[in-house]
Amino acid sequence: MNKLIRLSQTGIEYGDYAWNFASGCGNNSDGKCNSGGFKCWAYPITQRFAGHYPNGFRPTIYPEALLSPLYLKKPSRILCAFMGDLFWDCPEFDPDRKNILRGFTEGGSSWEDISLKRILYYVIESCPQHTFIFLTKQPQNLAKFQFPDNCYVGVTATTFGALTGSLYYSLPYLADIQAKVKYISFEPLLESVSGESLGIAMQVVDWLIIGAQTKPYRPPRIEWVSEIVEAADKAGIPVFLKDNLRMAGDVSMQVG
Repeated sequence: MNKLIRLSQTGIEYGDYAWNFASGCGNNSDGKCNSGGFKCWAYPITQRFAGHYPNGFRPTIYPEALLSPLYLKKPSRILCAFMGDLFWDCPEFDPDRKNILRGFTEGGSSWEDISLKRILYYVIESCPQHTFIFLTKQPQNLAKFQFPDNCYVGVTATTFGALTGSLYYSLPYLADIQAKVKYISFEPLLESVSGESLGIAMQVVDWLIIGAQTKPYRPPRIEWVSEIVEAADKAGIPVFLKDNLRMAGDVSMQVG
């Protein structure tokens, strides 16, 4: 019997497994992300594999998958709910939502009255060998969850305007949560983000990811990438450069 339900190996380079206990979000219009205007990579997957995602891209929790990491013994980097945005403000993803694990018992106790946030905390804390990686465009809801020390928690910034906005919106929320590693994902990187805002952002985060837009492929200019890498080097922050950048150059890759 397969106990690794919706927990599968991933092609995303900085993860080993994708744990898709949740999918979908409301921050899109016909497959385009409302936050950045670019095509959401997850949306067409939910349309193509309708049997696996019966609700399409509507926010959905899959109760049968919530405990899957407990059965994965090999230390792994696990991408959490990357097929959507767990922190989207909706009833389905309400951290206080209960009656999710009906019929499940642990230690003789029923879990029917255990909230979503407590279930996730229990699973993550029970798996100290794993690193759980979260990413959101809705940082205002991060504080509603608890993040054990084996969590990476990040926000997305794709343009200079998005990064500047992050200083007043996303990053304060990120700074306030208790997470061992906080990061920014510059994916897709759509323009230069160089400037004072970038330097200030480095004071909040511990890790950076840079990637290109795919489908249609739109690589960032190498100077945009270099600006971020140089600022990160000065701040002593590791950077992960995704393979989809397809660029040459002596830019070292580091994984925090």
